[in-house]
Amino acid sequence: MTDQGFTAEQIDTSRPHPARMYDYYLGGRDNYEVDREAAQRVIDLFPDIVSMAQGNRRFMHRAVRYMAESGIRQIIDIGTGIPTAPNTHQVAQKVSPDVRVAYVDNDPIVATYAGAHLLGAGNTGFFLGDVRDPESILKHPTIGGMIDFDQPVGLMLVAVLHFIKDEEDPAALVAAYRDALPAGSRLVLSHTTGDFHQLDGDAGEARDVYRDKGATATLTLRSREQVLGFFDGFDLVDPGLVQPPLWRPDGPVPSEQELAHVGFYAGVGVKN
Repeated sequence: MTDQGFTAEQIDTSRPHPARMYDYYLGGRDNYEVDREAAQRVIDLFPDIVSMAQGNRRFMHRAVRYMAESGIRQIIDIGTGIPTAPNTHQVAQKVSPDVRVAYVDNDPIVATYAGAHLLGAGNTGFFLGDVRDPESILKHPTIGGMIDFDQPVGLMLVAVLHFIKDEEDPAALVAAYRDALPAGSRLVLSHTTGDFHQLDGDAGEARDVYRDKGATATLTLRSREQVLGFFDGFDLVDPGLVQPPLWRPDGPVPSEQELAHVGFYAGVGVKN
């Protein structure tokens, strides 16, 4: 039994896991053969997934830097995934060393790597939790010891909600977290969409790999209007809800042709 409260047998290596597949898209090695097989099948059908994952990661870095520069000193990063440097705390603490980051993920293998990569610095914590259970996350002792809900909080739901099915009411889940946050808190969110790809061809087949390979979570693509609904109760900061490369770019802006391959929306909101 580890200090995260799970046994080695709980690490399921028989089915692909989105966090480990995402690690593969980013060029990481913290994955298993079953993950690599499923992820490579997605890449073969839909090569755009690699640049999408990389662009989403860069958006995360810019959004975290924005939060730290805006005075946010405590962050809850739900669905952190396999640690890939620089991580949330590294980006934030480069701006201000006193930023506290509580990482949450539902995959025991993530917890294993968190011990090595996320907890070596001060002001960081990690625990196993599921975004579908806001109460257990918000009342977890790690949150209680690190997060002061009388002060603004940065809540990160980056590339997470597309693994929540419609019948699980993702909007209600976001609202439950929102209601626990004080005014001035930030929501950093990104989500896959089918708005830029035809889903009756290879893109649709790539999406279905998550289902057909028996992945631990399936993929639900949502429209801009649906993703915008997750920001209810938040005021979007400029430039609003856009494709990740367009959110406050710190380098060259992709061409219109390149953006046509980016099936993601991203945005940051301030709780009003």
